[in-house]
Amino acid sequence: MIENLEQFDQQLFLFLNAIHSPFWDKVMVFLSGKWEWAPLYAVLLFFVIRRDVKFSWLSLLSIVLLILLADQISVKLFKEVFQRYRPCHNLELQSLIHLVDNHCGGKFGFVSSHAANSFALAGFLSFFFKNKYLTMVLLLWAAVVSYSRIYLGVHYPADVFAGGLLGLLLAFLMHFLFNKTHELLVKK
Repeated sequence: MIENLEQFDQQLFLFLNAIHSPFWDKVMVFLSGKWEWAPLYAVLLFFVIRRDVKFSWLSLLSIVLLILLADQISVKLFKEVFQRYRPCHNLELQSLIHLVDNHCGGKFGFVSSHAANSFALAGFLSFFFKNKYLTMVLLLWAAVVSYSRIYLGVHYPADVFAGGLLGLLLAFLMHFLFNKTHELLVKK
């Protein structure tokens, strides 16, 4: 059963990774970048602070802790435990992969930290703002960032899917803790 799932994951990866062009290579490198999204993060943080100025420190602390948790859990509790090679480190697939800029990343890829981090942020802000249009935009953003990791040849679809689920779970838990803490502080 597990072998069948892994084989399906590899075949889906090869199919998705094979759809490429020089133009999309540049787009996906941009989408997968960390600092390229700084203007978006700045705008989102502005609105987070504006929503609740008095407790903005709690909102910002929650977001920082969330991203730190998503990033560290995806590495320490998943990548280092499962030790599933990234597709670009899989000797059987290396000749079949479209690897952009010859950049592969670390040895292990399950789960995708990009997916965990982007879905954690998207999920938390969706719970925080409770706006269906913003939620759709944020989830689409997280999905596109996550897909870029498959396109670039550094993650299997299951890595991305599991990373997204991890991020959403952590977002839910952090939002729950945020709300409980916020309630306690307001009562004081």
